[in-house]
Amino acid sequence: MSTRIRLQRHGKKGKPFYHIVVADSRSKRDGRFIEKLGTYNPNTDPATIDLDFDRSVHWVSVGASPSDTTKNILSYTGVLMKEHLMRGVTKGALTEEQMEAKFSAWKEHKTGIIDSKVSGLAKVKAEAEKARMAIETEVKEARAAAIAAANTPPVEEVEEAPVEDATEAPAAEAEAAPAEVAAEEAAPVAEAAPAEEAAPEAPAEEAKAEAPAEDAPKGDDAPKEA
Repeated sequence: MSTRIRLQRHGKKGKPFYHIVVADSRSKRDGRFIEKLGTYNPNTDPATIDLDFDRSVHWVSVGASPSDTTKNILSYTGVLMKEHLMRGVTKGALTEEQMEAKFSAWKEHKTGIIDSKVSGLAKVKAEAEKARMAIETEVKEARAAAIAAANTPPVEEVEEAPVEDATEAPAAEAEAAPAEVAAEEAAPVAEAAPAEEAAPEAPAEEAKAEAPAEDAPKGDDAPKEA
C-alpha cells in the first residue's frame, strides 16, 4: 500500500480550508485517511500553516510521497530540509550536532524572510487604510459643505454709497477759507464807506441855504417887513 500526504478540502464556497492528511493513494480526496498532520488556510496573507513537524518528518522518512501542494508546504516549514539532514546523519556525512546547527541556521534565515514579508504586508495594509480614511474624510467634508450651503439663506446685495476721497475735502476747505476771510475783511470797509461819503454833503446843503441870502436884492428891491 502506497501512502500519500495530501490536502483534504473543507470550508465554504469561495473560502476553502484544507486538512493535511496521510491517506491511501487509492482513497478519494475527501474520503478516509490514516492520520491528520495539520491544517492549511490559503485565505490569509501569508497563508496560515499549522503542522505537526515531527510526525510529518516521520512520514516523509518512511516513504510517504507528498502531492505538489503539500510538497511546497513541507518545504516551506522545513520538513524536507530536516529529513534531508537526517539522511546525511544516517550515511555518516554529518553528526547530530552538525545537523542541528545547520537546521537552526536555515530556520533562522527562513524566519527572517517570513517576518520581513509579514511586516511589509502590514505596512502596505496600513498605508492603504490611511489613504482610504483620507478619501472618506474628504467626501464627508464636501458633503457637509454642500448641506451647509443648501441651508444658508441667500444674502441680498446692498449698494454702497460712493465714499468721497478724504484727501479732497481738506483741499476744498483750504480753498474756501481765504475767500471767507477776504469777505469778512471787506465787510467793515463797505460799512464805513457810506459814512465818509455822507460827510461832505452837509456843507452843500448849507451852501444852498445861504445862496438866497447872498442873491437877495438890496435897497428898494428888498421886501419890506410888515
